[in-house]
Amino acid sequence: MKRFKLTALMLATTLLTGAAAPSGQADVVIKGGTIYDGGTGKPFVGDVAIKGDRILYVGPHSPLRATQTVDAKGMIVSPGLIDAHSHPDTYILSPDAAVRVNAPWTRQGVSTILVGVDGYGTPDIADYAAQRTKAGVGTNLVPMIGFGAVRQRVLGQDARAPDAAELDRMKALVAKGMCEGAVGLSTGLFYPPQSFAKTEEVIAVAREAAIRGGLYDTHQRDESSYTIGLKGSVQEVLRIGREAGMPVHFAHIKALGVDVQGQAPQVIAMIEAARKAGQDVTADQYPWLASGSSLEASLLPGWSVDGGPKKMLERFADAATMARIRAEMDKNMRRRGGPGKMLLISAGFDWTGKTLEQMAAAWHLGPLDAALKIITQDANSDDRHYGGAIASFNMIDADVDLFMKQPWVVTSSDGSDGHPRQFATFPEKYAQYVQKRHVIDLASFIRQSTGRTADIYRLDHRGYLRVGYYADVAVIDPAHYAPRADYVHPRELSVGVRQLYVNGRLTVESDANTGTLAGRVLLRPAPKACPAH
Repeated sequence: MKRFKLTALMLATTLLTGAAAPSGQADVVIKGGTIYDGGTGKPFVGDVAIKGDRILYVGPHSPLRATQTVDAKGMIVSPGLIDAHSHPDTYILSPDAAVRVNAPWTRQGVSTILVGVDGYGTPDIADYAAQRTKAGVGTNLVPMIGFGAVRQRVLGQDARAPDAAELDRMKALVAKGMCEGAVGLSTGLFYPPQSFAKTEEVIAVAREAAIRGGLYDTHQRDESSYTIGLKGSVQEVLRIGREAGMPVHFAHIKALGVDVQGQAPQVIAMIEAARKAGQDVTADQYPWLASGSSLEASLLPGWSVDGGPKKMLERFADAATMARIRAEMDKNMRRRGGPGKMLLISAGFDWTGKTLEQMAAAWHLGPLDAALKIITQDANSDDRHYGGAIASFNMIDADVDLFMKQPWVVTSSDGSDGHPRQFATFPEKYAQYVQKRHVIDLASFIRQSTGRTADIYRLDHRGYLRVGYYADVAVIDPAHYAPRADYVHPRELSVGVRQLYVNGRLTVESDANTGTLAGRVLLRPAPKACPAH
């Protein structure tokens, strides 16, 4: 009978992990948790063993001895969560190691984050990786090259097309970054000076990433009705992917503003048609009804910031030009739902936590004048501290819910300073969309936050609880996993993460950071299209 039980155990282990049952000593065994392995299989109660930076065992009952045993009965055991789109520079670039633990993310159970998004990523990937590795960081970082950073290095803030030599310089910067390990090219075509680029310019530059195995990750040109419209913008993204010959990924997919609310079904139909035609198309999404941006980007027409802040202020000083600017600002404010829908979220200002409408009343100004007061102060700042950051309440549940249900949509925070999504996206999605509103189930939440994301970005041996994979493992208390941040208090750390291991090292223990900087910069091997070193 004992021999039969042992044989059954070894068979079960082989089926679950694809490997024979190991023997020997593990550093940690996480015992008795409900395991969601990041894939599409059913969860099961079992153990996960870690040795060094790798997973040694996943199965119903570990046969291994362990230096440390973690009782995970009643807990969710999953791969460390992966944030597909984030803005963590305040934390990961800090000179303070206690800040670089990246607590806003690790306390959500996040072990890996995509950086260099919205077109802002440096093309100097090797230098970036060396600096971050030397300093240490709490989460793994996956870098992308930013089209905006490349364009600005060559063309500055100017609203013009590159000449042939300038385009070659841009292409060379992208090729360099890809050969140094970037996963792809990101764009933020909504934001000047990236918005000054024509589609053909983007395709030409993106093709350099494509031939080196990269994907195209985009904050598309228009998520609303500012320029070419939401559906026109989706068509542009799909065209870029087709003509550049690369997968495309929509960052924080949404239907933003009163003019396009309710268009999620049409956007989904366009993407589904492209996928059926063989195009590789995916997206990420954050579970909030308010977007995050700046007053400048939200209200000013793009042409008004051609050349940067100094040129913008010169246009403000010209009465006729300012009249044009105000007319377009008025239209953009309507798109955003009005000043009462625009919450000012930069920290440390008189207006922090108040709507633009409230500040206009307090200053005895019209809403446009109140916005210009903040924008002008921001433009005159030497450190460009972005006092005009806002959260705009301009999405509806029906669109958010429908996007979330798509199998090609994964989780992202778009986490930026002052918006609660930086501190609370993953537990917010769990609490509101899994537990309370039942938009998706728990297995889908885990899948969208781990393995599916790893697949999109082709992360090597990440995103799954499998033998031989890197030991990024989260132990989450399903009864207590919850957000604490909200729009008024956006910097409250989330709760409910019992343990988080990053590369096998304990990073969070019982809702507290251990101080361990176990993260790595995850670089792709140089593709064949790169010169040999």
